[in-house]
Amino acid sequence: MDMSPAAPVNHHAGHHRFAGPLGLVIALAMAAAGRTRAALVVELAAVSDADRAVDIGCGPGNAVRAAARRGARVTGVDPAPLMLGLARILTRERARITWAQGSAENLPLPNDSATVVWSAATVHHWADVTAGLAEVRRVLSAGGRFLAIERRVRPDATGLASHGWTDQQAESFAAQCRAAGFDDVRIETPARGRHIFEVVIAVRR
Repeated sequence: MDMSPAAPVNHHAGHHRFAGPLGLVIALAMAAAGRTRAALVVELAAVSDADRAVDIGCGPGNAVRAAARRGARVTGVDPAPLMLGLARILTRERARITWAQGSAENLPLPNDSATVVWSAATVHHWADVTAGLAEVRRVLSAGGRFLAIERRVRPDATGLASHGWTDQQAESFAAQCRAAGFDDVRIETPARGRHIFEVVIAVRR
């Protein structure tokens, strides 16, 4: 039996911020490759024109634009000015979209201002999971939905292949959501193409 301790759900919290020429190359690659995940986000979140949505770690804004096309008002939050700059450039329809610099632990939004919040492929970079979940709960209105989406990875994965969650890490994050005061917490593992995703879904009390 493997008795080694589980990796924390934010096992890449010390990852460098995206900046400079290399950061721009990565951001462009994320914009090109992120449409599948963006479609998964808005599908699982059941985004509609009644929603006020927040994307934590929005990157180049794929999921923000996908949600706005469904009629939602969306705020994309990211700590990297480079990502927000590219997101603005790539966004044609801006009437329902706001961009803001911030992090999971410091969301630049009022209390009870969102009906749905998601974090796609970014929880494993959060500096402080407890503080991040407290912020998500603060900005969500009662009954609001929260989704954390990560790529499923092998327990022995290293390097870029480890950017995601194992089954055990998804279970750990679900437990932390319950401890933070979320209800109806569940885990789904949808497949899209070659990838399987770990999705934790929760509701604010």
